[in-house]
Amino acid sequence: MGMNLGIWFRETRPNFLLLTPITFSVGLAAAYAEGSFDALRALLGLSGALLAHLSVNVINDYFDYRSGLDLRTRRTPFSGGSGILPEGLLKPRDTYLFAVGCMLLGGVIGVYFALTTGWMLLPLVAVAAFTIYFYSTHLSHWFVGEVFAGLNFGPLMVLGGYFVQTGRYSFQALAAGVVPGILVGTLLFLNEFPDVEADRSTGRRNLVIVLGLARSAKVYVLLIASVYAWIAVSVVVGLMPVTAFVAFVTIPLALKAAMGSLRHYSDIERLIPAMGANVMLVLSCTGMTALGIFLSKLL
Repeated sequence: MGMNLGIWFRETRPNFLLLTPITFSVGLAAAYAEGSFDALRALLGLSGALLAHLSVNVINDYFDYRSGLDLRTRRTPFSGGSGILPEGLLKPRDTYLFAVGCMLLGGVIGVYFALTTGWMLLPLVAVAAFTIYFYSTHLSHWFVGEVFAGLNFGPLMVLGGYFVQTGRYSFQALAAGVVPGILVGTLLFLNEFPDVEADRSTGRRNLVIVLGLARSAKVYVLLIASVYAWIAVSVVVGLMPVTAFVAFVTIPLALKAAMGSLRHYSDIERLIPAMGANVMLVLSCTGMTALGIFLSKLL
């Protein structure tokens, strides 16, 4: 059983789960900066968000295995699924039931907050559930996979964290949520580089396939630059506090990821360090955004 638990742990792709508490904390920081914070609500809300993230990781693995994609992708430390199902370590049906169970549990937490805090949370929960279930089978075939991932792991998750504390939405929280939104979109975008042939062969449609790797590398750099531009503009127009500029300490990581992708877009082995820098950038820049908003309350 111990070994089985280890396999299940690997199936959830735990190294990606760190993204959820960091992104959720941006919404909590926005609420805290306005004087609203309840630890129990924060923990319950984070549990709901983590269940949704678990669900999306596992159900993607299931559908990518069913479509044959996982048998064709070349796995890197940052892309290509967990490899558990192609290795025959778990039954596909079990992973499907686990994923749907996590999604339903997360949904129950969402409905609880909707009943106790405000029904305006329900559209958020509905979009999350729709994205989780239809990402691999439909959204990733319609050129909108990255957009929906960015939307869910950016503005929606941040607004969710903010809402469970305050019972409302705000433009400040939305502006802060755009930062992880763009970053997570680019995370998927760069992680699609190694999978172009496999994705194409199983009917997936994304910008990397359409633009080709050389152009996609340039688009990636523009997207990363837009994160810092967004922070600067948001500070200037008063949607984010001046302390949000602390996120600019991540620029060296951004440069490493950008240069690596421009140089090695067609050489997967040499692209892997850039993919690693990109993952670190997503986590650290989102974390620094949360810290910047949090600091605005103290200073």
